[in-house]
Amino acid sequence: MQEANETTQLQGLLEALTSPVRREILRLIWDQELPAGEIAAAFALTKPTISQHLGVLRRSGLVTMTAIGTFRRYRARQEVLQGLNGALASVMKWTNADDVPERALSQASTKFVVVATADVETDQAATFRAFEDPAVYSRWLGVPVTIDSGRFACTMEWGTRVRGRYEVVCPPDLIVMRWDFDDDNVPVPGGEMSGYLRVSPSSTIAGGAHVEVHQLVDTPEQAKFMEFAWRTVLGRLSAGVVAACGDQALLVRQSRPKRRRRRPA
Repeated sequence: MQEANETTQLQGLLEALTSPVRREILRLIWDQELPAGEIAAAFALTKPTISQHLGVLRRSGLVTMTAIGTFRRYRARQEVLQGLNGALASVMKWTNADDVPERALSQASTKFVVVATADVETDQAATFRAFEDPAVYSRWLGVPVTIDSGRFACTMEWGTRVRGRYEVVCPPDLIVMRWDFDDDNVPVPGGEMSGYLRVSPSSTIAGGAHVEVHQLVDTPEQAKFMEFAWRTVLGRLSAGVVAACGDQALLVRQSRPKRRRRRPA
């Protein structure tokens, strides 16, 4: 419904601007407020005709009208035209070119993206190191993590085995990874998935860091699962990275079932 209303408004603006007379009126009152009589005097047209044009401009939202007694004063709404310019520029920007035969030589697909974020008290460099150093990683995650020649692996306390590789490591802000997992009851098909982890200075914690993960997924079901997974990981990072970077040994998480049994009523 909102998109339909926006389309209708845009169509009204474009129709109002098709008239050279209405465009000239806008030029006259672009940066000044003028009475209707003075606007009409600038054209070799009757006052009723100019009044009709002013009515179209008002209904489209391109001008404002101020009534002072029996006088009507008009002024252009610059912000509306500036917004229209942006909308038209955006439409033209994303219009695909026709007749490009090279497209047949490649393939493309659209995926869902899960975005998970957390702000932590360690600085950018220390936070980045928390994903590179297996000892630090193990301390804040609470389970043993191995990282060898860019390949990482761990087993969560409920039995899910995670393994993958860092394909791109650009300290102190970017890690690109491909990873998958093995579980006896996972609602996600197997196969490696791509994730992008960025670390930047925090805007909310003085001296801290902002961690943002973009996880590519194929289905809404995968997206739901990955939201839970990355919120768990970044939540543990936020809770334990300060102690982990300070070489404090965190409590190793004990093995437990993936789902807790419900107590009988």
